[in-house]
Amino acid sequence: MSIGPNQIVTIHFTIKDKKGAVVDSTEGQEPYSFLSLSHQMLPKIEEILDGMKVGSKTTTVLPPEDGYGEYQEDKVMVTPRSGFPKGVELKEGMTFLTMRDGYETPVTIKRVAGEDITIDFNHPLAGETLSFDVELLDVRDATPEELEDDGCHEHSCGCGH
Repeated sequence: MSIGPNQIVTIHFTIKDKKGAVVDSTEGQEPYSFLSLSHQMLPKIEEILDGMKVGSKTTTVLPPEDGYGEYQEDKVMVTPRSGFPKGVELKEGMTFLTMRDGYETPVTIKRVAGEDITIDFNHPLAGETLSFDVELLDVRDATPEELEDDGCHEHSCGCGH
């Protein structure tokens, strides 16, 4: 089956790290639907889905360059505490959404040292080799409403959207 632009693709998926631990999954939940070719799914996964038949399953190992990219030290920086909401106790591992380059972007707190907060703009799975199990459930043309809304956002696949 060929998947073209402006189609809604519905899948079940499980993403595992190199140790086999599940880092994201739709198992036991609603499937994930996304607008094809809209950067809502990893490009390599869309490429793999493009050749699949509805109802089929596959497992793919994604190196960092095909997943969430290499870990980049220049995406780690120190910022003042005043840049965070007042009254919130900041802890390592907390994630906040911030605007960066015109996009809402997650940022993870790596270190809290008084008024200096070390933050990380890398995707949490950057630098990781991942196993991606996927089952193609449906492919259909997007409705005008879905195109206007830029597709479906029913689940966080870890793709950054």
